[in-house]
Amino acid sequence: MSTIRTTPCTLVMLPVCLLAVGLWQIGEGSWIYAKARLAQVLLQRAWSRTLAGELKVKPWPWADTWPVGRLRVPSQGIDLIVLNGAYGRTLAFGPGYAESSSFPGSPGTTIFTGHRDTHFEFLKRLKPNDEIVLETAEGTTQHYVVEETGIIDADNASIRLDDEQNRLVLVTCYPFSAILPGGPLRYVVTAVEVAVEGSRATVETSS
Repeated sequence: MSTIRTTPCTLVMLPVCLLAVGLWQIGEGSWIYAKARLAQVLLQRAWSRTLAGELKVKPWPWADTWPVGRLRVPSQGIDLIVLNGAYGRTLAFGPGYAESSSFPGSPGTTIFTGHRDTHFEFLKRLKPNDEIVLETAEGTTQHYVVEETGIIDADNASIRLDDEQNRLVLVTCYPFSAILPGGPLRYVVTAVEVAVEGSRATVETSS
């Protein structure tokens, strides 16, 4: 019986193919981060036009979304423009506003969603009493403090839309370290609106 031998060509091609696959994976991951960062630059320009009074300003000609708010978290150095609609095509460029919740600046519960490995990666570092600042398209500013963080199963639980107190809810996929996307778990940060008086912030209560 003859022995099957590996030819030198095969030995050379195997590591080359593995290297090519590795570079492709690295390139794809880098492009996701680069796209997320570049988009925020264009969104900042669209946001300036929004504050100047323009309606539904498209950040690029083919966009099917527009800025609805500016989200800042001073303790984390976060400054993000939030887009209308919590869809996959939107979340690639920035956090998205869930249209089933209260519009930014309106009474009630407002929900923003974002990817765990780009714009909303910082959620895992938020702690109770951390400040979150929301600027609306009308130019008003709302201040929130983190009330609680938690994990829910999206298949069996939902986020309660509270009309009695103004809240901001930030949602992303969980766990943060997951290799594959998807899954039912969500990491949820709930913040309550506060009244800012000088350097102090006090929780607002319903009348």
